Amino acid sequence: MTIAEPALTGPRHAPSSGQTKSLVILLHGYGADGNDLIGLAEPLSQYMPDTAFRAPNAPDRCSVNPMGYQWFPISWIDGSPESEMKAGFLRAAGILDAYITTAMAEEGVGPHETALVGFSQGTMMSLHVAPRREVSLAGVVGFSGRLNAPERIEAEARVKPPVLLIHGDMDEVIPVAALGEAHDALADAGFPVAAHVSRGVGHGIAPDGLGLALGFLMDRFGIERPVGA
Repeated sequence: MTIAEPALTGPRHAPSSGQTKSLVILLHGYGADGNDLIGLAEPLSQYMPDTAFRAPNAPDRCSVNPMGYQWFPISWIDGSPESEMKAGFLRAAGILDAYITTAMAEEGVGPHETALVGFSQGTMMSLHVAPRREVSLAGVVGFSGRLNAPERIEAEARVKPPVLLIHGDMDEVIPVAALGEAHDALADAGFPVAAHVSRGVGHGIAPDGLGLALGFLMDRFGIERPVGA
């Protein structure tokens, strides 16, 4: 008997206009949950009033922080076998892919009206899942993460959505060098990709990076920027 995978749940921020024309899915990092990122919806929605925001919890409770969730185990943190980490990554990718499809249907939007914004482990999920979907999403923003198996992205990518990578140069969890590795692999594979380093920033999201993410999302959704922005 096949056991059904869990459906992802988490907070949602409704569009301030009351009408959904686009969707941003926020993907949290290891040991956190959807509440960790849904707060970004408040400042972003001021400029994107027709956008709904969803921040699903990852499928499993985090083994080192039972109050939070993980997309997949991390061997050098929780001591799990590397094979379990790899299997967990692929399992989570399938669950997330199905969630994206369901979320778009529930919000009444299409792929070109949907973007992923990931942080850390959520960035890894975003950069893996988005290129392997059948129809391209509007774009991907990746904060403080890395591209899994960069050597495979060119061969396995079915679509090439625009990507914005943002990383702090003082990141103590994932070195900033991961940004360059991801950027080069994506660019070499033909993705439209831009990168930004937030100076003096650790493993987090700084105002300069969030501002760039906002501009990227507005451009991808065809939202006119305010005069002087």
